[in-house]
Amino acid sequence: MSFENFALKKKNYKILLISIIIISSIIAADIASATKEYTLEELYAIALENSEKIRISEEELFISERVKDKAISVLLPKVSAFGGYTRFSEEKISATRGVIQPQDSVLWGVRLDQSFSLSGRELTALNISSKGIEKSKYDLYAAKESYLLNVALAYYDVLRAKKILDITQSNVERLTKHRDAALTRLKIGEVTKTALLRAEAELSGAISDRIRAENSLKLSKSILARVVGLDDNFVIKETPIIAQSYELDFLMPNCTTPAVECLKQSAFSQRSDLKSLEIQKKISENQVKYAKGAYFPTVLIEGVWARKDEDPISASLIKENIYGAIKINFPFFEGGLRRAEVKETEARKRQAELLYEDTKKTISIEVENAYLDFNTLKGILKSLEDQLAFARDNFNSVNKQFEFGLANSIDVMDANTLLITAERQLSDAIYGLQASKTRVKKAIGVLYNSRESIRN
Repeated sequence: MSFENFALKKKNYKILLISIIIISSIIAADIASATKEYTLEELYAIALENSEKIRISEEELFISERVKDKAISVLLPKVSAFGGYTRFSEEKISATRGVIQPQDSVLWGVRLDQSFSLSGRELTALNISSKGIEKSKYDLYAAKESYLLNVALAYYDVLRAKKILDITQSNVERLTKHRDAALTRLKIGEVTKTALLRAEAELSGAISDRIRAENSLKLSKSILARVVGLDDNFVIKETPIIAQSYELDFLMPNCTTPAVECLKQSAFSQRSDLKSLEIQKKISENQVKYAKGAYFPTVLIEGVWARKDEDPISASLIKENIYGAIKINFPFFEGGLRRAEVKETEARKRQAELLYEDTKKTISIEVENAYLDFNTLKGILKSLEDQLAFARDNFNSVNKQFEFGLANSIDVMDANTLLITAERQLSDAIYGLQASKTRVKKAIGVLYNSRESIRN
């Protein structure tokens, strides 16, 4: 093989290698920049994982668990070691040459201490901490439900904005065809220039509406990305809407009262925030009991092992001893502190009871409002579907009439306005109905009870 052929083959090999590297880089970049697609359930999962608010509630639960650890520690005895070294300024000797004060003294040992109130305050505090953990769990569930509702509303806002953009795009296409038809008829003298100018004006307005719809979609996606914790490079996958989604399939099956009353009963038994307040009532009762326990004596039990060395050794030195002691502390007067603490806890107990009743009334209104909103949208949905069908047939008929000179431009514009209004109203009703169903789930407390409830 000649040197020239070898150099040529080597050059071709380098070119081929560089080409492969460039193509691989382009493919890798395309894969990395591929738009990710998410369903509503996937958005739920991502939001619960990324949300700072959920993490705050999880940390609150962690703190509650540590409070219980502290309450348990009070029930256990305390073991400590002690030690000390003392050097005196001088050694003192008695008349009989016995050591009264040594030069050096070393003392060390181990002690065990346990204190408790005769009222059982420590057990009451443990009970309070246990209920605090339970309350924090319900608070966490309530936070997750509220957050999932925000995700769902943002999700349906994006779908609604996307549908509105499709409607405005279709409107631009219809008006473009109408403008072209008016221009053709103007050239052959069948219409005046006024018809063309009106068509141009309507088309310009439709283009403006499309621009606003595009920006509205971008804003909706940005809000959804912020709520869920995504980057901007994503699309959402719409779940096909079936007939079952127009029904409240999670109603209590054995309820004999009206549907709204069934929903209220379900809310009162399942709402996490209401359960949290119910536990808070019990906690406040125990806090009153804990405050009243301060009127009872406190018992302190201690046991000590101690050893002492001296140099020189005194005659009275006891090198090692073990002893135990029981002490009772019973404060008679503390300046009204205990009485004030009891009154304070009693007031907090009344606050918890009032807050529970107020929240229960608020939930009742929330459920009724969500239910009536759902029923309203469900009731008008069929009418809006019929209205859209009539408006579409009307526009097609008027547009044909305009092509044959049997209708003017104003008739076409009126028919088009009726059509786009019907499309918008139906779109708002469809996605509003899905959002309203989610609000009903949130109102009765089943939005985050299980993954199955999320899928419904």
